[in-house]
Amino acid sequence: MRRSFTVSLERYGYTVRAAADGLTGLESFRDEDFDLLILDVMLPGLDGIGLCRKVRETSLVPVLMMSARGDGLDIVSGLEAGADDYVVKPVDTNVLVARIRSLLRRATYAPAPAAAGQPAADPAGPAEGELLAFGDLTIHTGGLDVAVGGTPVALTPTELKLLLEFAAHPGIVLERHTLLRNVWDYGWDGDSRVVDLCVQRLRGKLGRDRIETVRGFGYKLRR
Repeated sequence: MRRSFTVSLERYGYTVRAAADGLTGLESFRDEDFDLLILDVMLPGLDGIGLCRKVRETSLVPVLMMSARGDGLDIVSGLEAGADDYVVKPVDTNVLVARIRSLLRRATYAPAPAAAGQPAADPAGPAEGELLAFGDLTIHTGGLDVAVGGTPVALTPTELKLLLEFAAHPGIVLERHTLLRNVWDYGWDGDSRVVDLCVQRLRGKLGRDRIETVRGFGYKLRR
């Protein structure tokens, strides 16, 4: 399967680095710069969920998790570990490429994180944009900077796009299928667990009461 996906993705113009186990994958991740990671849950040595947690300790790179069909526990565990989206095996190459393209488009929202202890670089100077404030939560839409109480918050591209979607509709309830369409680029009713788990991660970074659950409908950002 690994060889098949490598050949197929290279035909679409991607440069692929493949690893047969999680520890080799972690070593490769630390040695090279990647635009996106595809992690199989069932990797030997260090499984995909453990590898995703290791990646999230230092990087906001988009992560696509690959799971066995119908294994809901693996899906939820992968999303909780920080994955942005998932596909189930067996997966059609066209579907896989569509998810990759969606994640890479989302990644254009997020500036590269600064090194530990260093301010974020802004070689082009101050970015134009609007400063949005919701209590002590501030979002600079030009520089895509997010802070709570003046402290910068690092968000993955998916978390950032989800927050921007909420910020564009403060106080308005957004249904899960609307968020799936606008944030994850699903043209059909996808798995709402990706929304629920991403909202959970946002709450962990921004504050538990920032995003309100409206049972039976969806979520809204408190004004």
